[in-house]
Amino acid sequence: MVARKRLGDLLIDAGIVTNEQINETLEFKKPDQKLGDALLERGYITERQLIEVLEFQLGIPQVSLYQYPVDQQVLGYIPREVAQRNFIMPLKIQDSSLVIAMKDPMDYYVIDDLELSTGLTISPVISTKDDISYAINKHYVNDEQSIHFDMADSNDEAPVIRLLDQLLNTAVQLKASDLHIDPQEDNMLIRYRIDGRLQSDNILPKSLQNSLVARIKILADLNITQTRLPQDGRIKMMVDTTPVDLRISCLPTVHGEKIVIRILDLNNALMQLSELNFSRDNHQKYRQLISQPSGLVLLTGPTGSGKTSTLYASINHLNKEQVNIVTIEDPVELPLRGINQVQVHSSIGLTFASGLRSILRQDPNIIMVGEIRDQETAEIAIRASLTGHIVFSTLHTNSAIDTVPRLIDMGIEPYLVVSSLNGVVAQRLVRKICRDCLEKREVTVMEEEIFAKNDVAVEHVFYGKGCSSCHQQGYRGRVAVHEVLVLDDYVKGMLLNNISVQEIKSYTRSQGMRSLLQDGLEKVSAGLTTMEEIMQISISI
Repeated sequence: MVARKRLGDLLIDAGIVTNEQINETLEFKKPDQKLGDALLERGYITERQLIEVLEFQLGIPQVSLYQYPVDQQVLGYIPREVAQRNFIMPLKIQDSSLVIAMKDPMDYYVIDDLELSTGLTISPVISTKDDISYAINKHYVNDEQSIHFDMADSNDEAPVIRLLDQLLNTAVQLKASDLHIDPQEDNMLIRYRIDGRLQSDNILPKSLQNSLVARIKILADLNITQTRLPQDGRIKMMVDTTPVDLRISCLPTVHGEKIVIRILDLNNALMQLSELNFSRDNHQKYRQLISQPSGLVLLTGPTGSGKTSTLYASINHLNKEQVNIVTIEDPVELPLRGINQVQVHSSIGLTFASGLRSILRQDPNIIMVGEIRDQETAEIAIRASLTGHIVFSTLHTNSAIDTVPRLIDMGIEPYLVVSSLNGVVAQRLVRKICRDCLEKREVTVMEEEIFAKNDVAVEHVFYGKGCSSCHQQGYRGRVAVHEVLVLDDYVKGMLLNNISVQEIKSYTRSQGMRSLLQDGLEKVSAGLTTMEEIMQISISI
């Protein structure tokens, strides 16, 4: 049996935290919260530091579960509910001991209970919380499938209900933005989009396809008999203890209906302006932009670049009792308290343009238009911004300065564009280096030239080595890269006089504006992302 030491003492002995930090954390932590979780939450330690201390001080090995060959026979020793509640995962029987991955191998109460319930000696190994959650969802779902495959075509719906619950559980644990259920000729492929990248996760039998699709359609209130036309729906539900908003898209393919579920974690959906990864200078410029009494503020970038998150953070920041804010969106992504949100319904004639006309009769101070897609919407939004309203919207362009020619191409008079537009923010999302496996390396000659050319100082660049926290990817989460263009009188004059885009870019750079590439390189220098991620941006602009 491992010597029963206290975690706080181990961390102090290792020089990772101070006595004062331990005492402060103990004072403010929640009653049922463990010390390790509270220290992680306060940022005093990383998960990697915690694991390394336990591994070194207690001699307990660390295990990555991402591709670990779990013995399916041992799953019967510990019920799924017990595994989820205590963040433990049975792995194998070795030398008459049950090897169990634990988030907290110092939880001796759990170890004692397991030895009583299984009749085996427990041999703990250390894994991260996310790693264990991933393994539970992956391996227990396989175990239940093997039991219930023969029931899939019967009238018993319980297996397919459990299967969908477990697929959604895995998606939430992995912080996936989308779950793809892809019908193949002889099976179903399950994929998750994590940090902007699709990853294959599981292959399910073809026999489950119809019942799984039907279950999703029933929950989304879709027509289960309609299999030849695309359908869209929405579900609000709890996945384990997480409230989520699910947007469902069904698409008929030659092998059956493909389902894509967009997952929005309602606990973490609404961000503050300070959480949007703006550089200090860009943050100041953007706050000044949105605090103007009238004018048009546009966010640009491709689909999935975080424009909606920035819009919501902006209008939430401006949401005061004395202000009337009205939005028109397709779809309404997130209900916001105190804000009047309108859902587009093109089938009954409620378009962006017609909705915007009605909004102007509602005495608004601030208007948000989900997207400017056509000339009519653009014209109404611009005229609204010229009559004392501040208007937010999005547009698909590659860079901030490209927005003006794009609006003119839509058929808007140049003088209207220039007089109404306060500023434009171009935005991209790049993968963030995993904090637990961050490594430093020397800058190559080519990289040094890129940094020098873009006036960014650099000493080292960073990368993620790959660890159990990030499933060996080297990345965990995403960070935004911005370009904030403020249209001052001089820039407006240049635009009206048809000065070339290149000359305008030179002027704005001389005034301190940082391009998407420069902002990205500054985030590389700060250790937030990698050169590879930023080079992907430079290709698209």
